[in-house]
Amino acid sequence: MAKYTKKSELEVKARQSLKDRGVKVQDIAELVYYLQSKYHQDLSMDDCLHNVERVLTKREVQNAILTGIELDMLAEQKKLTQPLQKTIETDEGLYGIDEVIALSIVNVYGSIGMTNFGYIDKQKPGILKKLNDKSSGEIHTFLDDIVGAIAAAASSRLAHSDADALDDVDA
Repeated sequence: MAKYTKKSELEVKARQSLKDRGVKVQDIAELVYYLQSKYHQDLSMDDCLHNVERVLTKREVQNAILTGIELDMLAEQKKLTQPLQKTIETDEGLYGIDEVIALSIVNVYGSIGMTNFGYIDKQKPGILKKLNDKSSGEIHTFLDDIVGAIAAAASSRLAHSDADALDDVDA
């Protein structure tokens, strides 16, 4: 597999923001494995990591990461006006904008990501469980959906490349 090495300033910032909020690329790859292992007999963590890495190269994904994390941090600092402050603070169920931003990531690799995203959003395995734990005092209203969407998009990318019987498809 070819290695991707050149990173834009935007990508570096998006990746650092994930890390600063406690999310490692490995955590997202584990979600991909969770979603895809039953469909790919020889799936390895390296395959999962590779697909997450490729998703993170997309500008739309980087912008969604930075936007969502910024809104979560502003809510933690209580810098949003009401009623938005309370809505994001409590991750109000009917808000939905956090999912809309996540769907912009999911759609990068086609509609198959939609089902993966819905499933993982309900199951909340791995890092998603931690991000949804409100007892930490941190707000991850956007981040949990963004992380789930990156995993869903990477799963879609994996499914598409498997269907095409190619090792390294760059959409």
